Amino acid sequence: MSSKTKIVVLHVKELIYTGIFVVLGILFLVLLIVMFLPDKKENQETMAPGVTEETVKYVPGVYTTSLILNGNVVEIEVTVDEYNINSVRLKNLDDAVTTMYPLLEPAFDNLATQIVENQSLSNLTFPEENQYTSMVLEEAIYNTFEKAKAEDNTTK
Repeated sequence: MSSKTKIVVLHVKELIYTGIFVVLGILFLVLLIVMFLPDKKENQETMAPGVTEETVKYVPGVYTTSLILNGNVVEIEVTVDEYNINSVRLKNLDDAVTTMYPLLEPAFDNLATQIVENQSLSNLTFPEENQYTSMVLEEAIYNTFEKAKAEDNTTK
């Protein structure tokens, strides 16, 4: 069993250069990661309380959907910014519509208040006396929000 002794010659100068380049490479990777990760604090400062990054973001603006009731057009207008639902309201509400559908305005006001307070269309409650009116209005409001949804749900 004869073993040959191997001699390895390491130059200190080369070891120092290699160590410096490894440290610089690691620092460069850490710098890239820190630079290109989104800043969560900055995004959360502009959001409403209780809103998280996972929630649907909107394209800021005013969106409308027409609802035709017995030949009369009623427009539902939704105003949103990037993270918040600012308002939901009825436009072009004719006297003929309010006469023919007396539960329309109270049902809509109830839904609009819930949507703005909760910042969501989920878990809406309907009073028993305007259940069906509320369901029709909810569908129209939902269609309006579909127009307002951002195509890309990633944060900036």
